[in-house]
Amino acid sequence: MKVVFDTSVLVATARSRRGASFELVSRLPSPLFQIAISVALYTQWQAVLTRPEHLPPGLLADDALGFCRYLPSIAHQQDAHYFWRPFLRDADDDMVMECAVASGSAYLVTHNLRDFRNATQLGVRPVSPADLLQILKSLP
Repeated sequence: MKVVFDTSVLVATARSRRGASFELVSRLPSPLFQIAISVALYTQWQAVLTRPEHLPPGLLADDALGFCRYLPSIAHQQDAHYFWRPFLRDADDDMVMECAVASGSAYLVTHNLRDFRNATQLGVRPVSPADLLQILKSLP
């Protein structure tokens, strides 16, 4: 099953080792799900995760870039070419949505569920990291 991680999931992972986001990222690579990325989403991850306010204590931007470089090695890399923008209120959210739709992802994992409430119209279900963990537990 393919899923797309909104940048908010990776930011939460960097900020805390206790939450559902960290647990999901710690499972990568997983036999139960594969993350999908596009060039635009990957670029956003790099830009956001290297901001000083998102770096875990004692780590540098190069450490965050190293983590970002690891993710494509285990991800489904997806080209996204859609012309239905704008669909959501935020163009950055549209870019995440495009990756999810183009990759055929079942879920878009985010902490900003309200921002993606229209995603179901395009066949993608927005879920929180905790929701995805529950879904994974229910799989045979």
